[in-house]
Formats: sequence, C-alpha cells, structure tokens
Amino acid sequence: MDRQNGRWKVLIADDEPIIREGIRDAVDWGALDMAVAAEAEDGEEALEKALAHDVDVMLVDLNMPIMNGMTLIREVREKLPGCRIVIVSGHDEFGYAQQAVHYGVDEYILKPANPAHLNEVLRRIGRQLEEAVRQEKHLELASRQIRKNIPLLRERFCNEWIEDAIGVEEVAEQLRFLELPDRAPSMFGIIRWPEVDLGQSVRTERDRQLLLFGIENIAEELVHPCPNVLFRDSLGFICCIVWDSRDVSLFGKVEQSVGKYLQLQVVAHAEQIEGGFEGVSPAYRNARGGVYKEAAVSPLVRRARQYLRDHFDDPRLSLDNTAKAIGVSSVYLSRLFKQELGTTFVALLTQIRISKAVQLLSSTSRSIAEIAEAVGYESQHYFSTAFKKAVGVSPIRYRKGESADE
Repeated sequence: MDRQNGRWKVLIADDEPIIREGIRDAVDWGALDMAVAAEAEDGEEALEKALAHDVDVMLVDLNMPIMNGMTLIREVREKLPGCRIVIVSGHDEFGYAQQAVHYGVDEYILKPANPAHLNEVLRRIGRQLEEAVRQEKHLELASRQIRKNIPLLRERFCNEWIEDAIGVEEVAEQLRFLELPDRAPSMFGIIRWPEVDLGQSVRTERDRQLLLFGIENIAEELVHPCPNVLFRDSLGFICCIVWDSRDVSLFGKVEQSVGKYLQLQVVAHAEQIEGGFEGVSPAYRNARGGVYKEAAVSPLVRRARQYLRDHFDDPRLSLDNTAKAIGVSSVYLSRLFKQELGTTFVALLTQIRISKAVQLLSSTSRSIAEIAEAVGYESQHYFSTAFKKAVGVSPIRYRKGESADE
C-alpha cells in the first residue's frame, strides 16, 4: 500500500461528470486521511488509472461504457487484490448485489448517495486499511523473527526427525516450512571431533565454538551445491542430511580438508539413506556407529582409504603407488589394512569400484563398457566378472532389476 502524500488513494469511476463531482464534493477527504488520485468516465480508463496509481479505494458505477462496472471489479480483484471497492449505482437489483458479494465488494450504495452514509462507509474502510497495514507489519516482523530463528528451528526439527519423534506427514510439512527440499534425502553424514566430545580439549569454549563453526563451513562448502542441512545432535556431533547425492566419499574429503585448513583431527562417516523419510533415523544410527568404529582406524589408514576413493577410476592404481603417495611402505600399509579394517587393499578397492558402478548402473544410461572404464577397469569382461562375484548378478541383469536369487 503506497499512499499519496501519506493518504489513501481513491479513484472515482462514473460516466456522468456531475456524479463524479457530487461524490468529490460530498466527502471530507482530508478528515478521512484520503485523497482523490484519479477519476474515470468508463471502465477501461478506470482500470488503467487504478493500476497506474495503485489505488487503495475505488468508488464504481456499474453502468459505464466500454467496460461495465462488474467486469472492471473482476479485473481489479485479480490485479489489485488489496483495493477496497464501493459500488455507487442506480441499479437496485438482487442479481447485482449477489455478484458484488461474490467479488468481495465492501459496500453497495444506491444513487443518489447520502453524503453522511458515504462518509461513514469511507471512514470504516479507512479504519480497515489502517488495521490491514498494522497486521502486515506484525506479519512482516514475525516473518523476520522466524527467518532469524530458522537455524535453531531446523536443528530442533532434525533432532526430532533422527529420534523418530515426528510422523512422515509432519516431516514433509516441516521441510517446506523450513525451506528445505520436501522429498526424501539421500545421505546422512556425521563429523566427530573427538577432542571435544571426549572432554580432552584444553581450549576455551569460545575457541571450541569457533572451530566447530569452521568444521561446519568446510562441510557445507564440500557438500554444496547439493541441498543439505547441518545441525548438532544431542551428543554434540555435527550431522549433515544431504539431498541429491549418494557419494559417501565426500565426508572423507571433509576429514582431509579440516586437517589441512584447521589442523584438527576429526572423524567423518556417511551412510546412504534408504526407505524415504523413515530411513533417516536408521541412517543416523548407522553413521553414528560408523564414527565410533572409525576411532579405531588410524589417520594413516583413513588417508589411504580416501586416496582409493579419489583415484579408484585409475586402472593403474595399486598398493605400491598408494603407499608411495602417503609416504609408507607397501608391506606396512598392507598390514595396517588387515589389522584395522579386516580387509585387503584389493578387496577394499574392488568394493569402492563396484559400489560406484552400482550407482552408475542405477542412475545413468551409460553402456557397460563406459561404466567399466569409469570405475577403473581396462577390460569390460574383467569388470563384469568382478561385478557378478560381488553382487551376485551380471551388470546387465542388475540394470534390468534382477537379483541374485532370480
């Protein structure tokens, strides 16, 4: 509502100049905090001027040339929904009154208009306009307050979600309200800073919070542009719900980046979410279990594992060049893999490659040969053999939706 010199803008639409003049002279506009912004002698001109002046109040005759009053009112209702409308007409018909109610007309006054009645009607409309402005300001203030508290509201909601404290329908509704995607997410990641949650930190609370914000910023940057929400759970772990990505290796990169830029040792683990909204809670529990297990894995092994995740598409990737890249002997690295992960270098690399191949088979139309090359196999035959051994069916049958039992 944009006032003219601080007053509500009024348009008088009537094809008779004497009627327009009579209305203009019958009202004490200043006392009502109103001003006549424009006059019109036909419906088309009235619509044009109403839009040009963005009027707040219209006094409309029904019987006008080019565009009649009811058509004008319908157009104004669509284009200026906040405009208040008073019909001043010579028609005393029930059908017109019904239509006027349908279009939300404020008053239906018969000609000749009684000046006292007209002034009273406009005074009431003025009060309603003032009340609408007050309500708009309150809503704007409330909206600003909610936006300011969105991070806090998101954290509370996410903690209820991971604890299965809210139903599926409410989840979708809350996601929309909190400006998050209202579809099921695809991945749940947890970042643990053992120094803090084990109570071993000698840093001040201010420094701890600053570093936690730093960890969250790094995670946000690496997960972007995928939609995501970061929050802290009841244990103080940094949690991240991600939409549109199932690449769990992103959280290994979070570990590396936090170590590089903040010189902090954190443990990160991610799980793919299965089962829609209801799959978030199990994924959270699995991810939480994963970060506890990761505590037994040395930083060196985590670096080696991340190296595999970053270079699995290189067919020349081997235990020797991985060990060389992280600065240890291949014998020592092989022993660490067996001790800490309970697996071999080759088995872990195969697992990473086959997992990526499953993603590509499910989400792309690339050929089997292209997928084999994309995950580091020089031979399609060798890839198909490794895939069938790991999954139980060939890549072609897997893409068709067949299982190992069929």
